Amino acid sequence: MNLLAFDTSTDLMSVAVQRRVAGAGTTPPAPQIWQHTGPGGALTSATLIPLIQQLMAQAGLSFDQLDALVFGCGPGSFTGLRTACSVAQGLAFGAHIKVLPINTLLVVAEEARWQQASQQAHYQVTALLDARMDEMYVARYGFHHGHWTPISPDCLMRPEALVPESDWPLAGNVFAAYGTRLAGLSPRIDVLPTASALLRLAPALLAAGRAVPADQALPIYIRDKVAQTTAERAALKVVL
Repeated sequence: MNLLAFDTSTDLMSVAVQRRVAGAGTTPPAPQIWQHTGPGGALTSATLIPLIQQLMAQAGLSFDQLDALVFGCGPGSFTGLRTACSVAQGLAFGAHIKVLPINTLLVVAEEARWQQASQQAHYQVTALLDARMDEMYVARYGFHHGHWTPISPDCLMRPEALVPESDWPLAGNVFAAYGTRLAGLSPRIDVLPTASALLRLAPALLAAGRAVPADQALPIYIRDKVAQTTAERAALKVVL
């Protein structure tokens, strides 16, 4: 399929364009992929659209030639998620294409599987993303014969509250900030959600009917509160 994928849910901005390659025979050739990974955060709102246009031009595709637009819908950075959803909605409305929002914790799980166990038919992982404010976003997933299944719902917790699940690896971006507070839990895989992982996840999710109209390309927010009060910040300093 022709796909545009991007994730801006963390401080990393990851964008990729996939173009199908025509070929004969029963086994289709691998698609061509153009991708970019670089700093996100405050830069995202100014650089995401120009970067998308650049990659689309390199791929020789117009937006109306896309089969779908795929993006990481959260949980993650509030600003990054709002930017991603706004761009996804605007591009999809203009090109009259469908949108596939994908949970960023699932994207973390897929990236960990790809790096560590891409040849295994079965894989289980606990996906973690730094939620700031001394908390993590957490979900568990199982991979069986090409399909992912959520084993626990997304949740928000402090690092000390994470209960290990036998020998399941932990994957995500929390170890630099909270590694010492996850004592005894291993192995650990330091990964972020990427556009290439979105591209790998997209075919099965599209086949399952998970695409939505542009106006339903909405972020996943687990935490409603985005800032601490002065008293809460002072109390946290005392505890730490």
